[in-house]
Amino acid sequence: MNRQRLQRVAVTSASSVLAVVVALVICAVLLLVTGKDPVQAYRTLFGAAGDIDVLQDSLNRATPLFISAAAVAIGFKMNLFNIGVEGQMRVALLTTAVVGGLVNLPAPLHIIFCLLVAMTAGSLWAGIAAWLKVRRGVNEVISTIMLNFVALALVAWSFDVFFRKTEESEALLVKTEDLPKSAWFPDLIDRQLNGMLIVALLVLVVFWVLVWKTKFGFRLRASGGNPGAARVTGVDPKRMVTISMLLSGAIAGLVGMRALMGDVHAYQNGLADQQGFNGIAVALLGRNHPVGIFFSGLLFGFLSAASPQLQLVEIPKEIVTIMQGIIVLAVVIINGAVKRIDDRRIQRKAAAELALAEGPTMAVSA
Repeated sequence: MNRQRLQRVAVTSASSVLAVVVALVICAVLLLVTGKDPVQAYRTLFGAAGDIDVLQDSLNRATPLFISAAAVAIGFKMNLFNIGVEGQMRVALLTTAVVGGLVNLPAPLHIIFCLLVAMTAGSLWAGIAAWLKVRRGVNEVISTIMLNFVALALVAWSFDVFFRKTEESEALLVKTEDLPKSAWFPDLIDRQLNGMLIVALLVLVVFWVLVWKTKFGFRLRASGGNPGAARVTGVDPKRMVTISMLLSGAIAGLVGMRALMGDVHAYQNGLADQQGFNGIAVALLGRNHPVGIFFSGLLFGFLSAASPQLQLVEIPKEIVTIMQGIIVLAVVIINGAVKRIDDRRIQRKAAAELALAEGPTMAVSA
């Protein structure tokens, strides 16, 4: 079992690394076609790894990606595709900005209160998709995508009608009332690295313990892998769907908290934009495992933080966005190919073992 597990880990890691290499090669070809020097581009991009400011910015950018990917991955483990992390995050952002500003608590308690509000809001919004899935059989991909549009429109309308506040000094800066300072998440390094990084890492650790080290996690993976077999053993798939979606939404609610509680301290349009969607790519590259999510989140965070360096050598920073998109496509294609190859290998091995077992039996019968 240990040998098989090591082989599976090696194949999984190799396929993800291969996807990154393929993306680098394709982007190099694109750069050559447009008359740019790929060697200079990659030297500039990855040379930024020696800049401490870029590394700190990479961790800040990776923080919401860790949380977002964990929210997506816990659904994937149940064979649920929660594409609604962006909407769940957006609902949690406005709710936390408003509710968190209405209470007065000591700093630690106020921060915890805001995090709980965010998790509750995200979980409740995800609960709509869970109810539609369990009670009406609506595919969660369709419901969560549609709920994204509903959430974005509902939050934009609510913010514009009820909660917006325009600063007198900056007429263009439209936001909610600032959170009290007791709700501001402290920095690990003053104005350089926010403490939400610790929360993100704790989310990954809890995700690992919950899914791989508990009875609930075993039932979750069993239900996702084979709902029929899980039902026979006494597991209620509908209950697991509901719990998984609620957990996924609760984690999704935390995605924008670094921007809200650690940076802007108020809700405004565009806050934490696309961080929910980007988590899908990070989860796919990380193969829905906390360790993989950690490294893929670091990669995406670093690429985003280092991309402005490309403009110094007259290379468009959008090449990084193209690279991230190609990485996701390569991961999907390569993982599918690797899975088919591995399935064939397992089938051949099983057939060989069966033939070997039948040989002595036939000899005894004769």
